[in-house]
Amino acid sequence: MFERFTDRARRVVVLAQEEARMLNHNYIGTEHILLGLIHEGEGVAAKALESLGIALEGVRQQVEEIIGQGQQAPSGHIPFTPRAKKVLELSLREALQLGHNYIGTEHILLGLIREGEGVAAQVLVKLGADLNRVRQQVLQLLSGYSTEKGSSESPGRGEGTPSSSLVLDQFGRNLTASAREGKLDPVIGRTKEIERVMQVLSRRTKNNPVLIGEPGVGKTAVVEGLAQMVVKGEVPETLKDKQLYTLDLGSLVAGSRYRGDFEERLKKVLKEIRTRGDIILFIDEIHTLVGAGAAEGAIDAASILKPMLARGELQTIGATTLDEYRKHVEKDPALERRFQPIQVGEPSLEHTIEILKGLRDRYEAHHRVSITDSALVAAATLADRYINDRFLPDKAIDLIDEAGARMRIRRMTAPPDLREFDEKIADVRRDKESAIDAQDFERAAKLRDAEKQLLGQKAEREKQWKDGDLDVVAEVDDEQIAEVLANWTGIPVFKLTEEETTRLLRMEDELHKRIIGQVDAVKAVSQAIRRTRAGLKDPKRPSGSFIFAGPSGVGKTELSKALANFLFGEDDALIQIDMGEFHDRYTASRLFGAPPGYVGYEEGGQLTEKVRRKPFSVVLFDEIEKAHQEVYNTLLQVLEDGRLTDGQGRTV
Repeated sequence: MFERFTDRARRVVVLAQEEARMLNHNYIGTEHILLGLIHEGEGVAAKALESLGIALEGVRQQVEEIIGQGQQAPSGHIPFTPRAKKVLELSLREALQLGHNYIGTEHILLGLIREGEGVAAQVLVKLGADLNRVRQQVLQLLSGYSTEKGSSESPGRGEGTPSSSLVLDQFGRNLTASAREGKLDPVIGRTKEIERVMQVLSRRTKNNPVLIGEPGVGKTAVVEGLAQMVVKGEVPETLKDKQLYTLDLGSLVAGSRYRGDFEERLKKVLKEIRTRGDIILFIDEIHTLVGAGAAEGAIDAASILKPMLARGELQTIGATTLDEYRKHVEKDPALERRFQPIQVGEPSLEHTIEILKGLRDRYEAHHRVSITDSALVAAATLADRYINDRFLPDKAIDLIDEAGARMRIRRMTAPPDLREFDEKIADVRRDKESAIDAQDFERAAKLRDAEKQLLGQKAEREKQWKDGDLDVVAEVDDEQIAEVLANWTGIPVFKLTEEETTRLLRMEDELHKRIIGQVDAVKAVSQAIRRTRAGLKDPKRPSGSFIFAGPSGVGKTELSKALANFLFGEDDALIQIDMGEFHDRYTASRLFGAPPGYVGYEEGGQLTEKVRRKPFSVVLFDEIEKAHQEVYNTLLQVLEDGRLTDGQGRTV
């Protein structure tokens, strides 16, 4: 039986032993278990007794009055009385009746009350607690209602809403409570989507919206926006006083060892939602419902939810990406028809800038910097232009966040002289320890004074640094954003420094150090690079595309290597593809990945993968005349639009 006890229940038994020892009793009776329950202080039982005004000291006094103190302290193991054993057996029975597969403090208290004749029951009656009242209080706490609130007003109203849904709080998070405390980020725009969610939620049946959109476009934000509107009361009558809970499927599945554990937990959650009647459930990544908890022969979560979803007993908002929805939810038409899809599109550039302006205060407060308007505009435009495989506004917010973090770290790094103080103090302490070990107390005293002096100097220098540098609010501008983006992608979009300008002006001379002659070729390449860095080229097209023609050995490949070395400081930055390998028609697909159904489909292409990893690089197609016609057709797209779609449909 003891292996079914929760950690708190086990602690109660240990505390009961301690109480018996304190009273010099050589047995553990029901009264000691009662003392243990109150002493534990955090379980459901302790809360129930506390709410009825039963305190530890009062119970101790009563026990001493009824039984008195023992003569001598017990030694060794203290046994349970038959009545205490019966209480523990009854607690198991209570747990089974409530459908729980564990024994908690609440079940032990219910066992005490059911036994009803021990010293514990007498003490409770003497302290003016009606046993039935105690039992009711425990059951109410278990079902998640607090009586005072329930009796004075209908549950779930206004400020004092009892969020004490024990099961839901264990497996989820109350979004409306978070919104009330101001923990959620503000939601800008998205009124159309929120309105549509409200419409679907107000239907009679099948009132379950599912938000579908690319990752990072703000699906969860729509739900947070709804929670904020519920708190402000800007919602139709049908949604007034609703509580939005987000369900964490991971914690529902975690630790369900035996068959039926997961279903039992889910049923508990659903039962609580049905009893309360004012809960809207939000399940992020709703595709995980399909197949969640479906071990050998068990049913998955989706099948358990289907009947309730169809009847409108359970209101659920889902969120998932287009791919996952297609793969998992559309495959199960019975589940799909119960959800109403709402498309959440990627916001436009203007909308993204508005979103960033709305979030600016939060990021400024977190990083203790100020963010300029130009930084917000730069974050949106640069993210849109240079980060291809992610979506606005997420990628723009990330740029702002990282730029803020970067500024903050730079300011918080202590100056070198402060670090020197630390080293000096460590040295002095080491010498002092060795002097004490050698019994040279005179030297130790001198070193102690030196240590005090150094500590004083360090504190003064630290104060100067904190007063001087840290009070000045650093500013994040478009230049910092460009630097962060350059670190991410390797594309130099930040402004030209003087050093770089002079280097670009002298580019021909630099290249001529390696390439003797070939003046026209070197000049053409240099001008293309200067145009790019000055920002005068078409943003979509490559910086420059050249065909170096000439007999073998005149330096065509060498010029490409010299260019890569000039731009990146190493010859290896060159993506060199030997076109002699692509002389057959079917080999063309190796450049951008095999089509679906062929071997190597998941691998990605030789060209597309390298360019995705390193967008700013020199690509050399060596001996291009040997390649098949097909290759030229695909290169047309690269030269015109500067993009390629690989075998997986990702644009590079």
